Amino acid sequence: MDKMDRLDKVALRNLILAQLKADRDLLLQAASAAHAAATHAENIPDSKYETLSIEASYIAQGQANRAQEISLAMESFRQLDPKNFTPHDPIRLGALVLLEDEDGHQRLILLGPAAGGLKLSFPQGEIMVITPDSPLGENLLGRQVGDVVELAVAGRLREYEILTIS
Repeated sequence: MDKMDRLDKVALRNLILAQLKADRDLLLQAASAAHAAATHAENIPDSKYETLSIEASYIAQGQANRAQEISLAMESFRQLDPKNFTPHDPIRLGALVLLEDEDGHQRLILLGPAAGGLKLSFPQGEIMVITPDSPLGENLLGRQVGDVVELAVAGRLREYEILTIS
């Protein structure tokens, strides 16, 4: 049975949204804690060399910015059509692709609108989200089942065959 048989793309999208929400909530909590540290009376500097308050405010801002990026990624996934592709369709946004490298290792890739690098455990195996902006995502766009894409990985040219698209 194919790794992608019976894969529910709506469930996959919901799992991605749940993971992104958990990541965003954690970042917002951390940003709140860093903001509290930045504004706490004990952290008010006595000299120009005491920078704990400034450093905490930078951390809070960075975490808040990352949380905003995740919110935008969540919105992109909410708008993504979870349609299934046929084996004859070219790869585009929303495609779930099974690749096999020259060593016979297989991996499931979801070409998503955001959240590149996110890895999820699903009954069919680990699924990694990549974006069209990534080297692999860019090489996969427009390709079809049976095509081979090449990608430089750690200074070595690797080949990946597209086994299935759904």
